[in-house]
Amino acid sequence: MNPLKKLFKQTFIYGLATVLPRMLSFLLTPLYVTVLPTDGYGEVSIIFAWFAIFNVLLAYGMETAFFRFYNDNSLNKKTVVTTSLISIGVSSFIFMLLAFMFKGTISSISDIDPQFITYAILILVLDALVIIPFSWLRANEKPMRYALVKIANVVINLSLNCFFLLILPIMAESNPDSFLSGLYKPNFEISYIFISMLIASGITLLLMLRLYLRRPYIFDRFIWTNMMKYAAPVLIAGIAFTINEVFDRIMLDWLLPNDIAESEIGKYSACYKLTLFMTLFATAFRMGIEPFFFSHSKSDNPQRAYAQITNYFVILGSVILLSVVVYADVLKLFIVPNSDYWEAMSVVPIIILASFCLGIYHNLSVWYKVTDRTKFGAYISLIGAVLTIIINYAFIPYFGYVASAVATLVAYGSMVILSFFFGRMYYPIPYNHRKIIFYLVVSISFSMLSFYAFNRNLIIGSILFIIFLGMVYRLESDKLKQIFLRK
Repeated sequence: MNPLKKLFKQTFIYGLATVLPRMLSFLLTPLYVTVLPTDGYGEVSIIFAWFAIFNVLLAYGMETAFFRFYNDNSLNKKTVVTTSLISIGVSSFIFMLLAFMFKGTISSISDIDPQFITYAILILVLDALVIIPFSWLRANEKPMRYALVKIANVVINLSLNCFFLLILPIMAESNPDSFLSGLYKPNFEISYIFISMLIASGITLLLMLRLYLRRPYIFDRFIWTNMMKYAAPVLIAGIAFTINEVFDRIMLDWLLPNDIAESEIGKYSACYKLTLFMTLFATAFRMGIEPFFFSHSKSDNPQRAYAQITNYFVILGSVILLSVVVYADVLKLFIVPNSDYWEAMSVVPIIILASFCLGIYHNLSVWYKVTDRTKFGAYISLIGAVLTIIINYAFIPYFGYVASAVATLVAYGSMVILSFFFGRMYYPIPYNHRKIIFYLVVSISFSMLSFYAFNRNLIIGSILFIIFLGMVYRLESDKLKQIFLRK
């Protein structure tokens, strides 16, 4: 099969595995903004931000390292798997012990209620234990099973949230003497959210437990040491990425006045969810291309394929960018139906463009992954994180969440430029610069015109969107037909 066609096929399936669960999980956003006030949703967003940071710490780059060493034909694949499982299992157990020992300290530092810390610890450990099983499915090109388990996780989580937040209160009120009414506690919404996550994560681990039950277990110290060396820069890059992605919520909590902080975070986080479509697209694309990068790194002229992939990512991403910006006021009615949150809509084009830049960066990052120069990924990500912290610290007191949105865009944009610059030095890839710049300039210009210059006028925005689609069809239809019709 044509490798690009195979890539797009796998990306489509991984896209389903990513899009469907996240589409279901994004249904939680309208649920949360309906049942929670802005400050309540802000508190949940802060906890989720800490979740993201600790998820990276507990993974410590082993997912990427697993791909790298699993595809090394000189190593025994089963040994790589069991070594990775033992490593993640031991580190997760140690984290759990230490976290429970210092739960009070963690609560005071993070400003999270101790009752939520217990839920968080258990959820984090359960999620860490499925990292290698999910990576194994991707490495062995089993996207359907991957998709089914991911979807099952979110369906369970969504169903439990709906039960606890919507159905249970009604049942408790209508029949106070029933067994189920005993489960209901007033003002317990945030705990119900995390109980739902805990149950869903536990069932996911059970579904993925088969890989842990394989025998024999072999821990290869040589493989593990090299995996850790490879993973260390990935961990640093992951922490930096997480700072870029979620640390603005934490800094908003620290730097805004206490009486408005959580409410402002709630508004910002809710409108941030309008990046849904760009995030889903970029994530699905990355899930498909990461195994492709490694498996084709030794083929003839892989740079040409990498360049084509990036070209198509920019084209499709540009379409998504413009469509979301043009129809933002329509999308908000479904994703953020509570008008109390709409004050933060002004940052939507900025954060969608930032998400687009992050997707481009993931495509450009192939050079340091296939050449084992992952330290450059760490350096670049650290620069982005430093920019995020500096801009947020300097401007949040004056501009609030607008400063956070701009900081995210500056960070990701800088990372794109740095990765492109270093990539040309160490692993030149023949990108079609003129085409990439053309699509970026036109889509960004049309987006800014529609949202700001014409004040989100749907008619003018739709005209601009149709014009852009016409450009794409005229310039790309023949090449896309070659990819998908050629066997």
